[in-house]
Amino acid sequence: MNTRQLELLAEQNRKRLVEVVYAAKAGHIGGDLSCLNVMTALYFDTMRGIDPQDPKNPGRDRFVLSKGHCVEALYVTLEAKGFLKPEVLDTLGQYGSILSGHPTIEVPGIEVNSGALGHGLSIGVGMAIAAKMDRKDYRTYVLMGDGEQGEGSIYEAAMAGNRYHLDNLVAIIDRNHLQISGNTEDVMPIDSISERWGAFGWDVKEMNGDSMADILSTLGSIDYQNGKPHLLVSNTTKGRGVSFMEGIAKWHHGVLNEEQCREAVAEIEQRISTLSA
Repeated sequence: MNTRQLELLAEQNRKRLVEVVYAAKAGHIGGDLSCLNVMTALYFDTMRGIDPQDPKNPGRDRFVLSKGHCVEALYVTLEAKGFLKPEVLDTLGQYGSILSGHPTIEVPGIEVNSGALGHGLSIGVGMAIAAKMDRKDYRTYVLMGDGEQGEGSIYEAAMAGNRYHLDNLVAIIDRNHLQISGNTEDVMPIDSISERWGAFGWDVKEMNGDSMADILSTLGSIDYQNGKPHLLVSNTTKGRGVSFMEGIAKWHHGVLNEEQCREAVAEIEQRISTLSA
């Protein structure tokens, strides 16, 4: 897919996300929206061997959603990729559904149960070490939240990634500056992220996570043979793509009413129409 096609797909996924979160009456829509562009780029451009007809292909790249509370973004991405049927995604929030509020391996295409914040990078480090030990060339991608950076276990994993020269590991921080209790710099300051991770021995790049073109360019510039694990700081907007949500802390896990859902869908449909022209 080219950049415009991926932008269109991200908007289609964004519309679907708003609809399913509204129907479920639950979800972490603000963070879902901020990381959706990155997920779309990963699943439809960057990651290799991702095939719903062969979900356990041993050569597939691995994805770990460490910020597991944003699983709704992953669900719509997996639906678009063919892992989930629409009638299954429509059960989100219903009794007996296989779809939980965090990723579980009951769901096709999900590698690990996640969502206990701070754990995902350690799992990713283990996957990357396994690939090295088995002399396999698959890569592991871990998506973390910026509020999650307050978890100490992340930095243990960061040290291990450097120690074992895991250039087959890419960690991404969804840097939207807002967590459940407010601005990250008011709750637990984490700037400068780039300097911090560089000091841990990681190859650090910053990108505009609201721009599909910049996401693709940054992912495409990674040197997977430089002996260093990779950290991408994805600068994003909480609630990206729904104007009344953007940069508003309450939409970390806000629930849309009917009018808000209609407004959000109409706004997204306008962009879909423009990109489809």
